[in-house]
Amino acid sequence: MLVLVCYDVSTESREGRRRLRRVARVCEGIGQRVQKSVFECQLDIAKFEALERALLAEIDPKADCLRLYRIPQTRGFEVLEHGAFVAVDFDGPLVL
Repeated sequence: MLVLVCYDVSTESREGRRRLRRVARVCEGIGQRVQKSVFECQLDIAKFEALERALLAEIDPKADCLRLYRIPQTRGFEVLEHGAFVAVDFDGPLVL
């Protein structure tokens, strides 16, 4: 399934800036950044649950916001892209 991870971490304090870096590092290890605080990840349910646990361990629920969108692979699903960023097609052929 495709998972969108969106977060808004309060950076008003030094600890908040540290949390922001840690949240980004967790996401970079599992998906691709499509905007500054948005990642796309291709995950199975076990990896999704592990990602959710890792992110919840990093954020401060009183100051930060974390949203995880699970998008099942359905017929007709598509992502429309506009602008300079070109996403990696994980389902396409691998060319080296």
